[in-house]
Amino acid sequence: MAGAIWALGTMSGTSLDGVDAAMVQTDGVTITAFGPHAYRPYAHAEREVIRAALGQWPGDPQVVAAAEVVEAAHAEVLSRFSGVDLIGFHGQTLAHEPRGRGTHQAGNGALLAELFGVPVVWDFRANDVRLGGQGAPLAPFFHHACARWAGLTEPVALLNLGGVGNLTWVDPAIPKPEDACLAFDTGPANAPVNDLMQSRLGLAQDEGGALAAKGTPDAGVIARFLQNPYFFKMPPKSLDRNDFNGLLIAVQALSDVDAAATLTHAAAAAVAKGCEHFPRPVTKILATGGGRHNATLMKALAARTGLPIAPVEDIGLNGDMLEAQAFAYLAVRVLRGLPTSAPTTTGVPAAVGGGQISRPAAATAALR
Repeated sequence: MAGAIWALGTMSGTSLDGVDAAMVQTDGVTITAFGPHAYRPYAHAEREVIRAALGQWPGDPQVVAAAEVVEAAHAEVLSRFSGVDLIGFHGQTLAHEPRGRGTHQAGNGALLAELFGVPVVWDFRANDVRLGGQGAPLAPFFHHACARWAGLTEPVALLNLGGVGNLTWVDPAIPKPEDACLAFDTGPANAPVNDLMQSRLGLAQDEGGALAAKGTPDAGVIARFLQNPYFFKMPPKSLDRNDFNGLLIAVQALSDVDAAATLTHAAAAAVAKGCEHFPRPVTKILATGGGRHNATLMKALAARTGLPIAPVEDIGLNGDMLEAQAFAYLAVRVLRGLPTSAPTTTGVPAAVGGGQISRPAAATAALR
């Protein structure tokens, strides 16, 4: 297979909101075009099945049920697309302990390969972890390709605000992504606020940051939060969704509005700490992920970082689909034997490729 192909990537993030799917035309190096995209929200019952399995590993009680929900939801949204040469299936992260038991994404890519009759690249993180990396974040190489696609020439930071926040510092003037990126998880982003809204008010999220806007952040809680040893580690570094569960406990005594404000400002403070690690200064931060729709969070980020915070739409990208697009792009890199992570993105000792490829018989014949 030579030249650019159409890959369809999926992402079901730690916010547990649903499945994003998006197509990218690429040769694994240069982005040629962005294609159609779709979103399939999880129903409340589906979300609770997945939530019950968070922190669990293969063989644990709730994992099979969670995997079935993930696979069925992905199958439904993937069925909306045509003209797909390759699928990049991330699955749903249930547990992530790169220095412990490894990393666990629920969902079997081989099932989707048989269902759709095209090769599926999946289990993107395990190889990186096996070789000594953090297994996350994996979007930086795609961020580098996006910056070059947009014609940027100076260093820029891309901030993904999902359940966990992560930053990618990119120098698009450097051709190879393994030489041009620094990436790491900043800390909790949407997950604590989403969990607070779910447990207290039965809502999936603080829509637009409306509740947090009415509250006052607790400076003491945020100061103690910033003393967590994670913030003193040098990048690259990564987190599990549940690594900062103590933050929810810390706001238990606060009112709904003050608790939401505290969790929102804590996420922004964590990003500001992360900016201290940039190799060279940036003039702006481009935000992606669901958190960029949270006006209170965006204001807090600008105030705490001292930098303009703009959505990635400002350079022509789709911030709702960037992670799904990333796994489309990475799937092509895996197919072509190109690296997907490097020492400065996951801490792996050398640039490596990840992911396994499941090919149905018909697809194997087509690729020859």
